[in-house]
Amino acid sequence: MIDTPVSRRRLLAGAGLLALQAPLHASEAGGWPARPIRLVVSGPAGAGSDIFARLLAGPLQQALGQPVVVDNKPGANGLIGNDAVAKGPHDGYTILLSPSSAIAINPVIQPKMPYDAQKDLLPVAQVGAAGILLVANPATGIRTLADLVRHAKADPGKLAYGSWGSGSTGHLVMEGLKAQYGMDMVHVPYKGVSPLLSDLLGNSIGVGFVDIASPVPHIRSGKLQAVGCTGSARGPALPDVPTLTEQGYRFDADGWYGVFAPAGTPREVVLRLNQEINRILSADEIVQKFAAQNMPRPPIKDADQFAATVRRDLAAWQSLARVAKLRLD
Repeated sequence: MIDTPVSRRRLLAGAGLLALQAPLHASEAGGWPARPIRLVVSGPAGAGSDIFARLLAGPLQQALGQPVVVDNKPGANGLIGNDAVAKGPHDGYTILLSPSSAIAINPVIQPKMPYDAQKDLLPVAQVGAAGILLVANPATGIRTLADLVRHAKADPGKLAYGSWGSGSTGHLVMEGLKAQYGMDMVHVPYKGVSPLLSDLLGNSIGVGFVDIASPVPHIRSGKLQAVGCTGSARGPALPDVPTLTEQGYRFDADGWYGVFAPAGTPREVVLRLNQEINRILSADEIVQKFAAQNMPRPPIKDADQFAATVRRDLAAWQSLARVAKLRLD
């Protein structure tokens, strides 16, 4: 999943009520926790991972009886924060909230990783799942994936597309589309979604991949055209926008956010965290906040099920990267 700013106020509004509803009880994990827990976020303040971390922190604090302190460590597509946790103590007092891109995509396209995402980080709980949106300026006349293919093939090498950065989810997905349909397009990497959205609205660039939430008002107002979303399900706020898979694209891995712990963290700590996070995600007010951001109902998975999701998605992204012949220098 893309790690970009979403509506902080909307998502956090339900957290206060949820915290009041959270049970206060002692841990069964050998006295854990006996001191504050540090929740490292691999994105900047206001980014998706930061929003989810702060959404969880209050209710977790109430449930565990210890402060949960959010610690932002952004940079390098999530590598900095993830590396800090991967190499941190495995005593249950340092955990991570990361987008899928830093776990499942970076190892595929980065030639040198400072950590092994499969060996050094232990999946705890999946927090959310959502795809990304392919959008176009209405002036391009591109309304569907078939339209995009026709435009690109009519003028090879001339149509440019934007993503929020080299090696981003949008970059990799579009390269997969290019490979599948034989399109010759120019990639224009931006430093985040905000400047890309601005240029899409101004028609400085015709098409691009953005996050699932921030373009929704522009799509509803007619300022942007939603071409399709990635993943296995349509977004709840845009139910009329088909997935790219429905339109013929053969790749459908969802993006997600997840909580991880350093390898070696006690199993009972992982199970307790998973239980509490899933309880938080099951609350009706949280489900409603997700839907308002065009995100599906949060998945409820145990730690082993989430680990299987990580393994499956890593294999899927590896396959796509091979097809797209994409690897960063």
